Amino acid sequence: MPPRRRIGKRLVKSFLPIVLVIVLAIVGALSFVVYCVSRPAKRPYVVTPDSFSRISGRAIKVTDETWTNGDGRRGRGWLLKGAEGAPAVVLLHRYGGDRSWLFNLGVKINETTNFTILWPDLRGHGENPLVSWTSLGAREGDDLLAALKHLRTLKSEKQKTLVGESFGVYGVELGAYSALKAARAEPQIKVLVLDSISRSPSELLNTAVSNCVGLDNSFVQYFSRTAMKLYLFGTYDDTSACDFAHSIRDQRVLLLSGAEAGHLRDATASLQSCFPVPANVETRTDLPLSGFSLPSATGEQGEAYDRVVIDFFDRNLR
Repeated sequence: MPPRRRIGKRLVKSFLPIVLVIVLAIVGALSFVVYCVSRPAKRPYVVTPDSFSRISGRAIKVTDETWTNGDGRRGRGWLLKGAEGAPAVVLLHRYGGDRSWLFNLGVKINETTNFTILWPDLRGHGENPLVSWTSLGAREGDDLLAALKHLRTLKSEKQKTLVGESFGVYGVELGAYSALKAARAEPQIKVLVLDSISRSPSELLNTAVSNCVGLDNSFVQYFSRTAMKLYLFGTYDDTSACDFAHSIRDQRVLLLSGAEAGHLRDATASLQSCFPVPANVETRTDLPLSGFSLPSATGEQGEAYDRVVIDFFDRNLR
């Protein structure tokens, strides 16, 4: 064997363990990022129906509901029944939140309008979730459609259909994106209230990656997106919220946000121009708070925010 060839083989053999260690380190780091992003931190519920009744002194009859999502996995949520034949409103929390974050708002909507209220936990969220991972919007819109299908099966005390033919959906960030995605496929969603909506799942993923690793680096985000796509077996959907909005014609839409939402405030404001019927869209991005701070909102600001949402559903969903 020529000397040069022997030297080349020795170099390859000497560098191969180093390359292998680097590859394993990259795979391990991306696995950590995917795990961190797809399984947001779990916290105890801020409030439950039982604790709400004890604190407020109001007896409300909230039930635990489960249903089957389109991919065969189970969904769950709290249900507060309204008047027979009245519309239903579904409230979808943000990434990293859970159904309890919107509980107080849902109770107020029910008390004011007598609409049926459903609070789902988005997949991968809430205490001991039935689905352990989130898809960052790839499947959550379909999960909402399954929840609406479940609402249609509910009966009143007189064993008649409980929910009427119209639905309203309120969503924050990931919840807002999921609501908009579902509305494109479900004409019975008549009213949308979208708070601080992400432009796309990739925008949400970039923020989640930055929070997990403490870096806002385009190189890291690119490889994290690639790893997330592989993790979801090709079902990762990066369709922009603007593309979904182009399909919204008859629905009434309220866009909300505030300064605390950061870049999502501008994303929400820019979404207004994407809807084909501007007259059906109202925008309030100057609010002192947004859906991000609802769990801790108190006083006049919290009441003012709730009133904006309730009035919009009351005016447009009947």
